Amino acid sequence: MKHHTVIDSPYGPLTLVAEDGTLCGLYMTEQRHRPPAETFGTRDDRLFGETEEQLEAYFAGELKEFTIELRLNGTPFQRSVWDQLGKIPYGETRSYGDLADALANPSASRAVGLANGRNPIGIIVPCHRVVGANGSLTGYGGGLDRKQRLLDFESGTALF
Repeated sequence: MKHHTVIDSPYGPLTLVAEDGTLCGLYMTEQRHRPPAETFGTRDDRLFGETEEQLEAYFAGELKEFTIELRLNGTPFQRSVWDQLGKIPYGETRSYGDLADALANPSASRAVGLANGRNPIGIIVPCHRVVGANGSLTGYGGGLDRKQRLLDFESGTALF
């Protein structure tokens, strides 16, 4: 059974979705590949305490690594990419090619990019830390402005 809540953040409202009590979605407003709201289940603001606490600590600059249990629903390849995203250290970036290499599939950078774009748990599974081979900003489901702001925040150059 799914439930959801909406919380405020420095990046706008975030919709948190849980399936059987485990976080399975974190969506920004106007996010590409955001599922329809009717798939989020009933609203229940009481189920997300630990997630909200960790996100608040992250946005306060006090948390660098999330420890929330996640349910990542996707294909085996997508889940392997999302697992690699979780290994990118706070404040650092990797290219799509770097992730493809880490998966022992160097020709899969385009597929890595597609899986990255379908990440259902933004921020916590840090798809914003992936950049183009030359370091340039590339697509981000939450928008390039948010991606730049998240990267600036993690590098210590952003002010709220």
